[in-house]
Amino acid sequence: MLIDLTACIRNGDATGGIAASVVFANSWGMSDTHTLTHAIENRRDDLIALTQDLIRIPTLNPPGENYREICEYLNRRLLNSGFETKLVRAHGTPGDSEKYPRWNIVARREGAHAGDCIHFNSHTDVVEVGNGWTVDPFGSDLIDGKIYGRGACDMKGGLAASIIAAEAFLEVHPDFSGAIEISGTADEESGGYGGVAYLAEHGFFKNVQHVIIPEPLNKDRVCLGHRGGWWAEIETFGEIAHGSMPFLGDCAVRHMGAVLGEFEDKLFPAMAARRTDMPVVPEGARSSTMNINSIHGGQAEQSDDFTGLPAHCVPDSCRIVIDRRFLVEESLDQVRDEVTGLLEGLKSTRQKFDYSLTELNSVLPSMTDRDAPVVKTVAAQIEQVLGRPAEFVASPGTYDQKHIDRIGKLKNCIAYGPGILELAHKPDEYIGVDDMIDSAKVMAGALREILVG
Repeated sequence: MLIDLTACIRNGDATGGIAASVVFANSWGMSDTHTLTHAIENRRDDLIALTQDLIRIPTLNPPGENYREICEYLNRRLLNSGFETKLVRAHGTPGDSEKYPRWNIVARREGAHAGDCIHFNSHTDVVEVGNGWTVDPFGSDLIDGKIYGRGACDMKGGLAASIIAAEAFLEVHPDFSGAIEISGTADEESGGYGGVAYLAEHGFFKNVQHVIIPEPLNKDRVCLGHRGGWWAEIETFGEIAHGSMPFLGDCAVRHMGAVLGEFEDKLFPAMAARRTDMPVVPEGARSSTMNINSIHGGQAEQSDDFTGLPAHCVPDSCRIVIDRRFLVEESLDQVRDEVTGLLEGLKSTRQKFDYSLTELNSVLPSMTDRDAPVVKTVAAQIEQVLGRPAEFVASPGTYDQKHIDRIGKLKNCIAYGPGILELAHKPDEYIGVDDMIDSAKVMAGALREILVG
């Protein structure tokens, strides 16, 4: 009889087979956890296909391609699963245009009784492909239990896992209390202002009590928050002259070299000496860091089909963009003042040195309390599913928790999802199918604990 029962569960379909299996399973004493686990495992092929479909929609940001297409794909899927859906364009946000509109989807499934709402938020945009791939970055190749592609890990695998978790839960517990929401949002990779920030500003989180963001922090970790970030452009100035007589001009690139020298000699050692009590991973991110995103000086680069030689000019401008990540123990004013102080020092000591500094963006650190309900619930499910205690971490980079925290005024928010953090934005990015299955079990268990009890 147990063999027949297992087959019945395995062959259940979305129109009632699983639900019928649940009745039989419960009558034979099968635990609720076991039944939910089977419901997810039976969706393995569906999870693979869903993830592959999402990766094959190249939602590159910048500039913000195919946002509408992926929202319409999710809309069809979630309507079929009984959700009410809404497509929301973030009019007027950075990057939004008629050519590249910022589209988001929010889906909600109401329960049979009053209760809390759990919201799964995933961003749909992916970063540029870059060089070094050995597979098609949008081919979604399944190789040795891994699905390859840009966005597989960050974070379309997490989005797919959350959908499978919700669908399995709904079939096992159709009479749940509260509500489930799933969102697919734009522009996280460029700040999230056309996605979660816009939704938070327009009240989409006001009836939500718990948020899980399936970012790839590894399936056995609960991510409590992230470091802060400050982005700025620095420009140094000079005077154009003939390249054969540079003494008649003033080289802005040399001035920028002096800036970089100050950073190397003073700022980088100072940042490396600072350590945070936040559980940031990987280890190198426990200190303050800064990346030089770009440098441009002198003549603009010509197109690839240009075959001529450069003109001979002293550059009168040089610009860099800096990406400064800071700790919860540092203030934003301290971060700004540290860089400005070095620049002002050069201005007072270096002949003809002048500069401008333009702030591009800033994000404060965010941390959820370890005793928050969603933290304790997900941690307990990790231990139950994986058989080992959850690790509590913080992210080296920011993600959309910042907007849910500060705009949505909701502290009960974590990142939890499948995927290896170090694969994000790398060539040959992939997501492990087994990791997605395990994470879906954790997510579905969290739904059960909060919405069924």
